[in-house]
Amino acid sequence: MDGFAHQIIAGIATGGIYASVALALVMIYQATHHVNFAQGEMATLSTFIAWSMVEAGFPYWVAFAATVMLSFLIGVLVERLLMRPVQNAAVLTHVGVFIGLLLIVGNMTGWIFGYTTKVYPSPFTSSGPLMGGLISAHELGSTAVTLVVLTLVFLFFRYTSLGLAMRAAAYNPRSARLVGIRVGWMLALGWGLAAAIGAVAGMMVAPVVFLDPSMMTGILLYAFAGALIGGIDNPLGAVIGGFAVGVLENLAGAYVVGTELKLTVALAIIIGVLVIRPSGLLGRVVTSRV
Repeated sequence: MDGFAHQIIAGIATGGIYASVALALVMIYQATHHVNFAQGEMATLSTFIAWSMVEAGFPYWVAFAATVMLSFLIGVLVERLLMRPVQNAAVLTHVGVFIGLLLIVGNMTGWIFGYTTKVYPSPFTSSGPLMGGLISAHELGSTAVTLVVLTLVFLFFRYTSLGLAMRAAAYNPRSARLVGIRVGWMLALGWGLAAAIGAVAGMMVAPVVFLDPSMMTGILLYAFAGALIGGIDNPLGAVIGGFAVGVLENLAGAYVVGTELKLTVALAIIIGVLVIRPSGLLGRVVTSRV
């Protein structure tokens, strides 16, 4: 029973990371109606920036805050410089831009910082086991940070005028323009916020998986599975789905398929959701008349 409880708690901790990345995916999807394949690479680049600042002698939380702000700026620039010019282009054009962004950011990260695996420091330490050894200090700390970020994002979109304007711009751009909302800038801010959330996820998971240019590849797949479970157009559903995937992955890896085949759990979830309920548990079912 102790082992089972540990898998559940550890799954919640990793699920928080998946939930953060899934939320970032949903935010981009709401703005473009496409999945940002480069979300993981952008988060990895941000994590390398934080690592370089820590190595240069900056305190961890100073590097953390600076990286989040810089990632926000990078996200806004990506929308302004790359996505804005092709906003009315065909679907394949958007897919090509996302794939190109994935390759450019991934290879640029390796070129600048190298392809060797690096140890990323954790700000959470403990002199002994926590909760009877069921959870590590980093798992507890990263879960707390993730929950704080998700709560702040919820409060921002629910209770601030800027957050409500961003929601309106993503949900119905035409009507948002009619009431004076600058839709283009709202979507750019959404890209920036998604990049910042991805950066937080990257910095929280790096001490566990170690830091290299392909660090977020598997995590992006788990996050995509979580977003599909909850609904690719539903932020709350994506968060719930991310936590669910974290728990399912840990339990399946420990008792069903083994740790070597854990990634197949995400693939099975993606296929199952697309076949049985493509809209997800909380997503909207859209019908169109032909």
